[in-house]
Amino acid sequence: MNGNFMADSLSFDREEMTEGEKQLFLRDFKRVYDEYFEGDGKPDINLTRTEDGFSVCIIFSARRVKRFKRV
Repeated sequence: MNGNFMADSLSFDREEMTEGEKQLFLRDFKRVYDEYFEGDGKPDINLTRTEDGFSVCIIFSARRVKRFKRV
């Protein structure tokens, strides 16, 4: 493993996520999405740089909201 691996993976001054990182995030998000919604299973992410950091929009279609219990 490269000694700079942690420094490279923890870069906070990046402008964009790579396509691979976006797909990894969306795969993780889909697990949560599937608990609450019945949809097409194809969420998308829109990441926009702002003055304060980033605006992150996760976009998906849902046919219905599933029933769930509050804990």
